[in-house]
Amino acid sequence: MSDDSQSQTLRAILGLRGMIIDGELPPGSRVSETVVVEALGVSRTPARMALVRVKDEGLLEQLPSGGFVVSSFTEGELLDAIEIRGTLEGMAARFAAERGAPSSVLGQMERCVADLDRVVSKLDDTLDLDDYMILNDRFHELLLEASGSAMVTRSLDRIKSLPFAAPNAFVKSSGSDSPQVKTILSVAQDQHRYILEAIRNRQGTRAQALAIEHSFSATKYLRLALESERSLENVPILRLLRLRTVG
Repeated sequence: MSDDSQSQTLRAILGLRGMIIDGELPPGSRVSETVVVEALGVSRTPARMALVRVKDEGLLEQLPSGGFVVSSFTEGELLDAIEIRGTLEGMAARFAAERGAPSSVLGQMERCVADLDRVVSKLDDTLDLDDYMILNDRFHELLLEASGSAMVTRSLDRIKSLPFAAPNAFVKSSGSDSPQVKTILSVAQDQHRYILEAIRNRQGTRAQALAIEHSFSATKYLRLALESERSLENVPILRLLRLRTVG
């Protein structure tokens, strides 16, 4: 995939998520390639790829007749999905530490963390979710590779189909440029470094605990999206919820 195509696809994914989260596309709305192309200014192939990706994350459902429709779900389902993903990634981190990850994979993880450092170091100026998304996704892919467990990998592939369970379930929404988001991503980046350090030092229990804690960065991000307006009742994401269970 060319750099331009990759950039358009990321823009389409983030933009489509944001349209859903901000309520521009409420539950039950039909979404087509044309809608994404016209709303986000991308070509048809990136639009199609974004629809499939966001469907895999659970925000869209594919209709038997073709096309997609915006899903609805409970807040509890969102939080449970993140916690389940964190538990499985904790297992992956523990396996990587206890079994000994290949040095080639550890080297790639180290370079990925260094690249993330450069992105996160610019947070005071601007937050580039596109760059963060690419590198964060890469780190989590390498974590699975380091685990050497096909079973954990297959299980996580299934879990990622749940809404917001994917490591990169970030959105460009009304609260995405807030100082709190920058703090959350800075902490998450520290956790990337500590997870890698624990794996290198063969500290299985520590690596597992860190990976589980790391998943709660997504929980904090989601809660921030829910609380991004003065009154929770006015947050558009609540339109996606079948039952309000804030706690």
